[in-house]
Amino acid sequence: MKIICIGMNYAAHNKELHNTLITKEPVLFMKPDVALLKDGKPFYIPDFSSDMQYETEIVVKINRLGKNIAKRFAYRYYDEITVGIDMTARDLQNRCRKEGLPWEIAKSFDNSAVVGEFIALKDCGGDIGNLSFQLNINGETVQQGNTSKMLFKVDEIIEYASRFVTLKMGDLIYTGTPSGVGQVHINDHLQGYVEDTKVLDFQIK
Repeated sequence: MKIICIGMNYAAHNKELHNTLITKEPVLFMKPDVALLKDGKPFYIPDFSSDMQYETEIVVKINRLGKNIAKRFAYRYYDEITVGIDMTARDLQNRCRKEGLPWEIAKSFDNSAVVGEFIALKDCGGDIGNLSFQLNINGETVQQGNTSKMLFKVDEIIEYASRFVTLKMGDLIYTGTPSGVGQVHINDHLQGYVEDTKVLDFQIK
């Protein structure tokens, strides 16, 4: 199982981080399998970062083997989705970017890919191109998004990613975060929703 992540896929988020607003191709990076944090287990803030931030995303689970998948067939390769959090050590990421270095250490550490309970796409409307999602922290909504605002849609991402790596059953694709990212703190209670369905519920320790 591998975790493929898409960076800079919402223009408003790119603006808030002072990144290029539009990219010509999807920006891909990967997390190792040890990054996965599921089943509502708590996230423990690591001691190497003083600015740990949440990035709420729609996560798509791949359901079959595929390579060089054409966009028109990409819909066949997923039928379940959820909300995930791409935990980001923003201070490390900013330092790496300033020095012109890769920033995997800021994104790919243990438990940095929090994932919720998967639900059938058909149960939340069936339209991957128009799904609303949100994150609440301590009962207050802190981040909201809709997949219609993606710069690269899910099927485009699958087409692009499968040119470079074979997609296998169980692989996860984190599709990018909208604006509204922010810092997490010890004892925060995070809850994520797809439309009106709560799929994610965990605490920060």
